[in-house]
Amino acid sequence: MSKIVQLKAAPRARAGKGASRAVRREGLVPGVVYGDKKEPQLISLAYREVQPHVQSGRFLSTLIDLEVDGKTVRAIPRDVQFEPVRDFIVHVDFLRLGKGARFVVDVPVTFKNQESSPGVKTGGVLNIVSHDVALYCTPELIPDAIVVDCGALQIGQSIHLSEIELPKGVTSAARDDVTLCTVTAQAKEEEVAAPVAAEVPATAQKAPAAGAAPAAGGKDAKAPAAAAAPAAKKK
Repeated sequence: MSKIVQLKAAPRARAGKGASRAVRREGLVPGVVYGDKKEPQLISLAYREVQPHVQSGRFLSTLIDLEVDGKTVRAIPRDVQFEPVRDFIVHVDFLRLGKGARFVVDVPVTFKNQESSPGVKTGGVLNIVSHDVALYCTPELIPDAIVVDCGALQIGQSIHLSEIELPKGVTSAARDDVTLCTVTAQAKEEEVAAPVAAEVPATAQKAPAAGAAPAAGGKDAKAPAAAAAPAAKKK
């Protein structure tokens, strides 16, 4: 089961871009909590408290107990928005979780024993295809991670999600089977030298055949032959 993070939040009275900017100027992150057939609730959270959890890389699969006005709401982050330039957190959406709720969550995938894989030992390369997988489960059954043992992989073999034993009550949310990793042969780079045309020096160029007319305008062109003598007049 995933670790439950405790966060304190304060209610917000106003929505809109101007109100959100005012919240951020105070060092807070605007957010909203929705779901469980209840009205959405506008909240704000301390930036310094939210940032470490966002940077963990597992924020969107972490259960959150939000304390708002003395009441605790069990929720899970659904979206985090960032400022494009500074990568600054500007908004967080939370899904309120009712009792027995089932939902889709992205769970990270970790890989072990790749060094002992026969395929890797013989020069193959482990290619990680899926760094996380979408699973369908209840809040209390969210796995911390899906662990994949690569110790028996040969070159050309793969591991799919259907081969992994998931916790009871947890199923894949994908329609098709998901490829997690594969071992492929390492491509060999062959250097093929491009043929280089031999340069023929100008002095070694073939002379024109005997009797052939010289090229027009060439330096070695002979002067035109003298005009033929006029025919002798008849007496």
